[in-house]
Amino acid sequence: MFDSAHFHPMIVHFPIAIIAVGFLADLLGLFLKKEDWLPKAGYWLEVIGMASAIVAFGTGYFFTSPMEGEAGLMREKHELFATFTLVTIIIATLFRIILNYLEKAETKLKYLSLALFFLAFLFVSITGYLGGTLVINYMIGL
Repeated sequence: MFDSAHFHPMIVHFPIAIIAVGFLADLLGLFLKKEDWLPKAGYWLEVIGMASAIVAFGTGYFFTSPMEGEAGLMREKHELFATFTLVTIIIATLFRIILNYLEKAETKLKYLSLALFFLAFLFVSITGYLGGTLVINYMIGL
């Protein structure tokens, strides 16, 4: 029988990978000016990363069971950083969409956009680490 608690672990790896690769593409795009496909790839990966982060957050919120003790405290930290990730990637993506719409993507504002994307990358990395700690140290889901 299929358990809906499996939704979160099945989905959660997508925003981690997509946000990380998208940020890397944008960062490389700053240094490799001739590779004009890198910022385009970074943009679309950021958009897809935002969508997958929304789904991952939802599956964690609605389909995982409560925990107590040390595991519960670790889960609270994981949820906190998941919230930071979600808010940051939404703000970063919307800011970048607006920059593209206003044709200001190649101004100095791109550095602010990249800084927001970096924060999302940092938060999703911490969130993933804490989620992995829950699985490995507390045998959650095993």
